[in-house]
Amino acid sequence: MRKLLPSARRASGSGAAPPPARSGRQGRNLFEAAAVYVAARAEDDQDRMDEAATWVSPGQLSFGVDELASRALLALARERDQTPETVARSLLGIRGR
Repeated sequence: MRKLLPSARRASGSGAAPPPARSGRQGRNLFEAAAVYVAARAEDDQDRMDEAATWVSPGQLSFGVDELASRALLALARERDQTPETVARSLLGIRGR
């Protein structure tokens, strides 16, 4: 078993170097990618946007960005004591009905 499981190999004191850090899509959470992507977009940081976009698939990033937008809108609506629709329209510069 120690030969098969990386954690068991390290724990056995074999002196082997730990595996290299994960890069690219591995080890990244879609919500982490969405948070970095949206924050980078707000700060007009194209390099960080591009990097975050490589961490997950485009579909996962889209889902994460959508979830972040929904949560942010709900939080802002509660803070302002307004409906989510009113806040969304205000943020987008759309007049009320």
